[in-house]
Amino acid sequence: MPYEDLALKTRAELAEIARELKIPGYYRMTKEEMIEAISRKLEEGGEILIEEKGEEMKTKVETDILVENKGETDVKTEEKQEQKDKVIIDGFECVYREGYLEIQEEGYGFIRKNFKPSDEDVYISASQIKKFGLRYGDLIGGMVRPPKENERWYAILRIDTVNGRDLMHSRQRPKFDDLIPYHPTERLKLETTPEEVDTRLIDLLAPIGKGQRGLIVSPPKAGKTTLLKKIANGISANHKEVKLFILLIDERPEEVTDFRRSVQGEVIGSTFDEPPERHIQVAKLVLERAKRLVEYGEHVVILLDSITRLARAYNWAVPSSGRTLSGGVELAALHHAKEFFGAARNIEGGGSLTILATALIETGSRMDDVIFEEFKGTGNMELVLDRKLADRRIFPAISISRSGTRKEELLYPEEQLKKIWFLRRTLIGQEEGEAIEGLKRMLRETRNNEEFLKFIDGIIKKGNTVRR
Repeated sequence: MPYEDLALKTRAELAEIARELKIPGYYRMTKEEMIEAISRKLEEGGEILIEEKGEEMKTKVETDILVENKGETDVKTEEKQEQKDKVIIDGFECVYREGYLEIQEEGYGFIRKNFKPSDEDVYISASQIKKFGLRYGDLIGGMVRPPKENERWYAILRIDTVNGRDLMHSRQRPKFDDLIPYHPTERLKLETTPEEVDTRLIDLLAPIGKGQRGLIVSPPKAGKTTLLKKIANGISANHKEVKLFILLIDERPEEVTDFRRSVQGEVIGSTFDEPPERHIQVAKLVLERAKRLVEYGEHVVILLDSITRLARAYNWAVPSSGRTLSGGVELAALHHAKEFFGAARNIEGGGSLTILATALIETGSRMDDVIFEEFKGTGNMELVLDRKLADRRIFPAISISRSGTRKEELLYPEEQLKKIWFLRRTLIGQEEGEAIEGLKRMLRETRNNEEFLKFIDGIIKKGNTVRR
């Protein structure tokens, strides 16, 4: 069943599918977690049983699963399962909960279910955090008790797992800041189908590696959101080993919904009607969660829209230090935003954190211009969108001359790199719009970039130039 079809189903419908697939602990999962678990189960190629009118119908899991009018049954099933899993600890009736650890300045913390504060959050004491060596962003699983009289939060009594592993592993892992950063050496392939030329263009003009720190520089209405979705889908289609987060800061609510329905990844959104403190809290928890995964040698990608809005949020929230740049930008605010962006790195020996962040320009705001200037040069990859191309309805509106990746020779074999450099030299000599349109035409005539580069090789051997 396609991921998009699962995303349109209600939580009750997903619970029924998860029950039929015998996914353990589905009743504790969020909707997004259930979708991911179901997708993984479907990819394994197992079989399910669907009971309908007393008859047992056997079907392969690749076929669509029809679930009708079973919402009430699902709720009852979950309630019964929760009752079954209740355990008495120290005289309290406890249930299992799982979530992400957010540590407060005072030392205690909360286990958040979905990155944002909610009534279902679980309190964890400073002594427990210290005893088990827990870190900000850890995925904690354990038995929790309901709040006592005059208490607001659930409280955890027994910790069973940290990041899906035994407690003993939590102290043995390295610290993120102690890991050795290195230039990206493994490319994230974005191309999917022959017709999807936007991601094929990015692969050629500004390749993205595992551990890349990239900026997508864009004026308003230049197609950055669409491009971000295509990059996300390219990564999820080609790299199942990558954990993908899409972090939307100060965004329109409908855009958050659109991302959740069109992208196969974990979408975390903080909308424009929420306070700056919420934007900062969500961004920090997502970043710390990514760091914890990298400490275990995993590959993580964060797509951030946008670094400009995150810096704005910090600018509103941090106390005034008296050191203010033009446009009213606090130096301390930029420092916090740079800490986020600077966390991207390829780790020598395994693991990587890739951050691709959009940066807004030409908005009419002096603050946005100052923020961009401060981030300019901090990344090792830039994809610049041109307003003039967008006004002419030429998409993707990529400026070939201003886009590129540092150390791209580490991402492509030498033979392919020579062809790409030849292509770039030829295109830069042309008008931007004609160059992009001509390149798109040639890409559509080939099935993939490998075939396209063979075509370029033929041109080089004949001593010709790339036609417009």
